[in-house]
Amino acid sequence: MDFIIALTIILGVLPMKSNGANNSFGQYYTYLWGTDHFWVDPQGTEVQLKMDKQSGAGFKSKSDFGSGSFLIKLKTPDKKTKGIVTSFYLTSDPDDGKPAGNHFELDFEFWGVDNRLQTNVFNNDGGNREQRFHLWFDPSKDFHTYQIIWNSHQIVFMVDNIPIRVFKNNTAKGVTFPNKSMHVEASIWNAPFAGSPVTWSQAPFIAHYRDFGLDACSAPAGSEDISHCSSQRYFWNKPEYWELSAEQRQKMNRHRKSYMFYDYCASKTTRKPECSLNEQFVEK
Repeated sequence: MDFIIALTIILGVLPMKSNGANNSFGQYYTYLWGTDHFWVDPQGTEVQLKMDKQSGAGFKSKSDFGSGSFLIKLKTPDKKTKGIVTSFYLTSDPDDGKPAGNHFELDFEFWGVDNRLQTNVFNNDGGNREQRFHLWFDPSKDFHTYQIIWNSHQIVFMVDNIPIRVFKNNTAKGVTFPNKSMHVEASIWNAPFAGSPVTWSQAPFIAHYRDFGLDACSAPAGSEDISHCSSQRYFWNKPEYWELSAEQRQKMNRHRKSYMFYDYCASKTTRKPECSLNEQFVEK
């Protein structure tokens, strides 16, 4: 049976709803990996993930979902180096230790230098839909809010209530759209795509996470039938969430023009079919 797990949030000028659920880590998430590199405070209000030469760390949601609003407050490590990635994402890939193959995934990935944020979409394939931004603030100085809205019409990536990316449902035009349950994960790790070498003399690198409540429709892990999660009894599925408002589009286009420095749709060698269908959302 599906259920709502809730958090009070604001999406631009659109009203959000909440049932005032407990916002503690243990209510919604559980330890995934990292042993003593993972720490949660006794009240369950903050998690710290540590990265050094020995290990990184991560956590995951207790449930899988078929739609929803997924939000976290995050502060990246204050010690900056190439190669360290702090992340928050949804994925359909099971946690069985095997390398990820074709799967669905929606990523926020913060690089260890230059206030860089990479977003990516895996659309039951290997991904390669990166859009990268120089954030207009230093994400290591304070907590900022990162959010993914996923319904059957669109996926919206938001930073401090500002939409920065939209991935539309274009299945009618032959483009796959996430249609399998996903769970939430967060982690700190080192990755070659974020540069090298890592300056290990600065370790440990510590990422901080807060605000763990979720608004989402639950679905069995690995489920390929998430149709019940399109019900309009969930606020994020209502018509006002099918498109961005005019004000939100203006904000997104302004921030993309000012801060996006890489877009897979901008090159013939990396473009994918959805790029021509989403051109109103990649305005320069």
